Amino acid sequence: MLTNTAIKNLKIKTEIYYVKDSHGLRLQINPCASKIWQHRFRIKEEGKLKGKIRNGGEYPETSLQDARQWRDKNKRLLKQGIIPPKVYNSTTNDIQDKNTFKDLFDMWYANQQDGWTYDYAIDTQQRVEKHLLPLLGYKPITEINTKTMRDLLLGIQDKGLIDTLYKVKSIASRIFNYSIGMEISEINPVNNLSNDIFKKKVEKHYATVTEPKQIKWLLGMLNEVNSALPVKTALKLAPHLFLRPEELAGLKWSEIDFNDRIIRIPAERMKIKKKAHLIPMSNKVIEILTVLSNANLDSTFCFPSARSKNRHITTNALLIAIRSAGIDKETFTTHGFRHMASTRLNELGFNRDVIESQLAHKLSGVRGVYNQAEYLDDRKSMMQAWSDYLDKLIKQKV
Repeated sequence: MLTNTAIKNLKIKTEIYYVKDSHGLRLQINPCASKIWQHRFRIKEEGKLKGKIRNGGEYPETSLQDARQWRDKNKRLLKQGIIPPKVYNSTTNDIQDKNTFKDLFDMWYANQQDGWTYDYAIDTQQRVEKHLLPLLGYKPITEINTKTMRDLLLGIQDKGLIDTLYKVKSIASRIFNYSIGMEISEINPVNNLSNDIFKKKVEKHYATVTEPKQIKWLLGMLNEVNSALPVKTALKLAPHLFLRPEELAGLKWSEIDFNDRIIRIPAERMKIKKKAHLIPMSNKVIEILTVLSNANLDSTFCFPSARSKNRHITTNALLIAIRSAGIDKETFTTHGFRHMASTRLNELGFNRDVIESQLAHKLSGVRGVYNQAEYLDDRKSMMQAWSDYLDKLIKQKV
């Protein structure tokens, strides 16, 4: 069972985690440092036992004793055959059956996700879970005002996450608009928040390395990454494939053709839609993928998530692994592999159009008229030469 001392000593982590008390009561610890009480219980629906969660107040405003009393009140309701209401009111020490922000997020997400790519759906869910639900999840959606949203977004800005701020703002606005359309609420508190309140987004220039000595250092650091096999292998392949992080993370075995030595990524998985992409596999890439295949991870994904073999690793998992290896954000990012390859290959004298084609960039003017597959033979030669170049760098003595 929890104590106040134990709660105060809980560490803040980069992911949401939970600490159990007793009889279904637990505390949700969020990356933003908020601590939310939850009560888990099971009820029979359509002849089957189903798990339910009710969100309580925030610690320490809602004390450990208050949270236990709330849980016990829920248990009394369950004995009477009554499903506990959704929202705990910390001011009256009572509970209300109102639609919470999380309820509306779940409804909106379920309504939209079929039209999204898998990666976009995961990114949206993670942004909401990390930045919105910890503070808003248990609140009735009709009680969330403009000041609450402004303070939340400014808190994201204070962490230097300007791009994330605008993405979270957009997601929140869509959830509130959905709530209005469903006649659950009448006001979108985000609408009154002009972008002039916040700092402007700065054009991204992804950190990377381009000098041979720097590339050698990077490859050495990546070889020392202490991560699970899927993440470690993805990072080994990243310098050789020129894929965007989301394209790499979602790689499927069905896209790998060992006989033709080609990776075929369908159009719907590419950033530039309606255009499938071919990646010639060098000897090194085939070697790495063969080892991974022999590991038999029992998934359709080359890099399955540790949580479920039916999901692939996230781009954030790649980034965390890079940071854990001691590579800081000013030096390199997951997008940097592409810029590294582009810069160095141009310096080594390879055909610019062949490089751009392999990067899946849209070629302009007359150069863009030709089918990019026409460069395939040149790309095969270039990708093998590039892998050979990287191997040579690793083996070079300092």
